[in-house]
Amino acid sequence: MPIIRLKNINKKFGKNPILSGFNLEVNHGEILALLGPSGIGKSTALRIIAGLEKPDSGSMEIGTTHIGYVFQEARLLPWDTALNNVALPLRAMGIKKHEAIDRSRYFLSRMELSKFEKMLPHQLSGGMRQRVSIARALAVNPKILLLDEPFTGLDKRLKDRMKSLLESSLDINKTALIQVTHDHSELLDRTDRTVYLGNL
Repeated sequence: MPIIRLKNINKKFGKNPILSGFNLEVNHGEILALLGPSGIGKSTALRIIAGLEKPDSGSMEIGTTHIGYVFQEARLLPWDTALNNVALPLRAMGIKKHEAIDRSRYFLSRMELSKFEKMLPHQLSGGMRQRVSIARALAVNPKILLLDEPFTGLDKRLKDRMKSLLESSLDINKTALIQVTHDHSELLDRTDRTVYLGNL
């Protein structure tokens, strides 16, 4: 059974239709890309899957509540360290502090950020902040990981390195991944399937 099943999803903002009759199924462990121009509804589909938006109509089945989300902007707490930013959702889940810190350190190390765990976001480069946000999303052991163009604006060398670091962490718990992008060069090398969204 798919871990994500969207059927005939419709969503408008005002009178503007964003998604119309949208269908999508994603299997456990599958890496899927949603590709298409800006404003076509890719990010809206992610937000619906994550429960951040409600569709106007249609049905959906999401087979887990363990969902990680990486936005185009890192969205870190500016007054707290990289380590505590990663640990924050773990503590919110009720995980004990020492376990949350240990898990956060592990995923920061996977993102090659062990030396920067005590730094505040403004002390980190843009690419490093994005790696912190990826570590934060992975630390919750998501069954679904949603990527909303997190590599946009990065140079090719950094983009390729971040994709490699992310892909090396996906096999931990058979994570299903959906990546939204308008740029073919940002697609993960291990992408299993690409869904193109065009104009309505």
